[in-house]
Formats: sequence, C-alpha cells, structure tokens
Amino acid sequence: MTAALGPSVFGLDPLYVGGVGLAEVLITLLKVGVAFAVLLVAVMLMIWFERKLISDMQNRIGPNLAGPFGIFQTLADGIKLFFKEDLVPEQSDRLVFKLAPYLSLVPAFLVFAVVPVGGDFSGGNGRISLFGHETLLQVSDPPVGILLVLAMSSVAVYGVMLAGWSSGSKYPLLASVRASAQMVSYEAALGLSLAAVLLKSGSLSTNQIVAEQSVWNWNLWVTWVVPMVIFLIAATAELNRPPFDLVEAEQELVGGFHTEYSSLRFALFFLAEFMNTITMSAIIVTLFLGGPNGPDFTTVGWLSGLLWFFIKLMLFLFAFVWLRATLPRFRYDQLMDLGWKLLIPLSLGWLLVLASYDVAGDRGWNRAAAVIVMLAIMAALAGLLALALRAARQRRELDPQGGFA
Repeated sequence: MTAALGPSVFGLDPLYVGGVGLAEVLITLLKVGVAFAVLLVAVMLMIWFERKLISDMQNRIGPNLAGPFGIFQTLADGIKLFFKEDLVPEQSDRLVFKLAPYLSLVPAFLVFAVVPVGGDFSGGNGRISLFGHETLLQVSDPPVGILLVLAMSSVAVYGVMLAGWSSGSKYPLLASVRASAQMVSYEAALGLSLAAVLLKSGSLSTNQIVAEQSVWNWNLWVTWVVPMVIFLIAATAELNRPPFDLVEAEQELVGGFHTEYSSLRFALFFLAEFMNTITMSAIIVTLFLGGPNGPDFTTVGWLSGLLWFFIKLMLFLFAFVWLRATLPRFRYDQLMDLGWKLLIPLSLGWLLVLASYDVAGDRGWNRAAAVIVMLAIMAALAGLLALALRAARQRRELDPQGGFA
C-alpha cells in the first residue's frame, strides 16, 4: 500500500484516502461491475417500460407474449439483433464505421459512474461501510464530476457524426450533420442552466452537490425552478428524444445516421439512446432533486437513500415517455429557434438574476430590489430581441431570395 496515492488522484472517495491496495482495487472493480450490470438491466426494463406505457396511453396492447407482461421482449429483440448479419457498406470507412457505436455507448456509462445513487445524506456526506472500508455509493467522485458530465455529452456527438460520415452514403451524412448541429446547439443551454446549480452549490463534485441539498434544500427551488425546466428541455433535445427526434425523421432521412448499420452495431446505438435517457434522468435528480436525499424510513440509512433515488428517477423516466407519447415532432427551424433564441438567452439571464441575488445579499443591499431590477432588464432585452426577430422575419417575407443583402 502506498500513502502517496490519495483522493487528489482517485477523486474524493474516502476509499482511497489511506492509499490503494488489493482491497481497494477489488471494491472498485465490484462497484464498476455492479453499476454496469444494473445499468444494462435498467436499459432493458426502460425499453419495456416505454413500450408498455405508450401502448396504454395510446389504447394499444404493447408487448405481451415474451415473458410475464412481455417483460422479456427486449431480451428477445437483443438476441435477434445479435444473430443478424453484420453488414459493412463497401464505400464506408471500415475502422470508423465500427468504432462509432462505442463512441455513443461508452460516454453514457461514464456519466452514470459519477452519480451518487444512495447513501445517508441527511446528516453526513453519503458515506457507507463496505467490507470494512468507508466508501461512497457511486463508482467515482472526481473533483470535477460535473465537467466530466459535460465532456462526455460532448464526446457523444462524435459517435453520431462519425457514424453518418463513415457510412459512405449521403442520407446518413445529412442526418449526422443535422444531429450534430442539434446537440451542439442545446449543449450551450444545458451548460448555462447547469452553471446556476454550480453557483449555489459552490462545488463541481456530484457528491458535494447532493450533500448541499440535504434537509429539503433542493436546487429545484434554490435556483427558482427555471434552470431545471431549461435543463430538462435541453436534455431532451440532447438525447434526440421526441419531440426533438429529428435525427431519426424516417420520412425525410431513411432512418437517420444509423441507416447503414445492422445487427449488434445497430443495437449499440439503440442501447446508447435508452442508456442516455436513464443517465440524464439520474443527473437531473442529482442536480435539482437532492439525489438520494429524503426522509429516512428504514433502519439502514443508505437503503432509504437508494429507494428515494429510484422513486425520483422513475418520475423523470415517466416524464420522458409521456412527452414522447403526446407531443408532435418539431420542425427543424422551430428546434433551432427554441434553442438559440429562447433557451440560451433565458438561461444566461436567469444566471445573472441568481448572481445578482447573491451579490446583493453579500453587499447588504435589498435583494428583492436587485432581483426586480434584473428582471426588468431581462424583459427589456427580451423585447429588443423580439423586435429584431420580427424585423428579420418581415425582411425575409419581402425579399425571400435575399436580394437586399
């Protein structure tokens, strides 16, 4: 064992404070294996849950033959895809074509690795005892955990872009360009809404963010609700979920960026989509709803936190399915207008409102007056933006060919 390797190298997990030996390595491998297995099983159940819930909402039957209530239908579909022929287009870049699905799948798991899924945060920092060692109920707690989340969501763009580019066909290429533009556009609104949480929490560690929300001090109302709504909308667009699923607009793009994929590689894209839905829901719970925080109604503190985390996670998974079942798909211009002309200005303005509230408190000013002034400034800027957009729209109607330019 070496005492030189501490939390600065392996994150903030107390497991590594005394150094790293065989026991620490085995516990870490156990946490990685359990997290990966649980996430894979959760993806299978999520696909079944979405199919059954949508069928109930749309007065259909849904899966009902493979296993009780059709619960094994996803497993049957996976086995079928595994034994299908794996096709690689003749004009494709074979190496990149085979690599792209993993660039979409791996970031989804790495994001989940920094999510605290349990622990007693009511009077502590979520630490539990495992085989005589103190640790956290998450795979890793790096000091820059939230930056890792943003980085991994950005890396996922490469999987989509390279999948379309390497296929050697124009249809997947057009779909991947559209998907990349969509994901990059909403990444800005996602980051700005996240900055509001960091402003209140004062830490990039996911464990510390959850600890700051103990005793019902959730960021949902600490940040005054708006950042969570922006984050939820931006995350839906990031995940290419309806009503923002323009990446797979079959009537336009023959299935999207994965048109040329088959067999296991197609299944990996499908797996990554639903895994991202679960991990992003877990991130929303961590950032805004206190993660595992909640009343302790069991004799084991960390078990109570695990149950609360699951309940909150199911709330957002239900919301994602509900949106898919009810809302029509946006047009692409509506998608871009929502991101660039509404969500980004609103998230930036709301961040300034929260900052002005904190600065007013630090300086001894009237907080209510500071917020009112900032809201008035936001309203004035929103009016100017609306006038500019209206003038631009009228100009396009008068000169659709752009002759004035």
